[in-house]
Amino acid sequence: MQSIQDELDKFFLSYDKILMRLNILKLKTKTGNEITHKDLRKAIVVMQKKHSNCRWKSEKLKSKKYYILIEGYYWLIYVYFQNEKNLLDADINFFIKRIELYEKRLELDSKSLFNNDIAYSQLENYFNRKIDTIRKAIQKLERKYNINLKFLNGNQLYVYSKGIELLCKECFKQKYLELLEQYKMELTEQYIKAGYIYDNFFYLN
Repeated sequence: MQSIQDELDKFFLSYDKILMRLNILKLKTKTGNEITHKDLRKAIVVMQKKHSNCRWKSEKLKSKKYYILIEGYYWLIYVYFQNEKNLLDADINFFIKRIELYEKRLELDSKSLFNNDIAYSQLENYFNRKIDTIRKAIQKLERKYNINLKFLNGNQLYVYSKGIELLCKECFKQKYLELLEQYKMELTEQYIKAGYIYDNFFYLN
């Protein structure tokens, strides 16, 4: 029975086991205190709010227990309970690393997320930011890199794909994170189709 449980632990963990592992790793809260069940539950609420599409938390079926996918456990370690970077930057780095891992396992070439020029008139909806804020960000980047990020096509003003990439990576990082998560989940579906286990909790919860 223990060997079966050890095998299942490779895919998902109970809250108790996560807490035990976090404390073995000597990870601390932002205030330097030992992580408690309350801290862990709070972290998982944040995880769910930010990344519900990732399906890292099980849904209750049979018992009162919830389980967290091993990928979600890694998110807790490398994003929420790390103290070297701000949460957004750590989140972005985490998804970049996960994408690299999935591409390697699926033997896929690295994919660029920024291949398309975007019409200036569409930027407000794309970034979910006011156009004046976007305009100022473009001007800032153009001065910083001494380049022109915009071009006219007929009567329509566009921003080059490279400009969109710079805006995402340097000014509107939340959009960059959304793009990374979207692509990571596309890879996840391919991963499942290839026969790998992802969000299967084997009806234990």
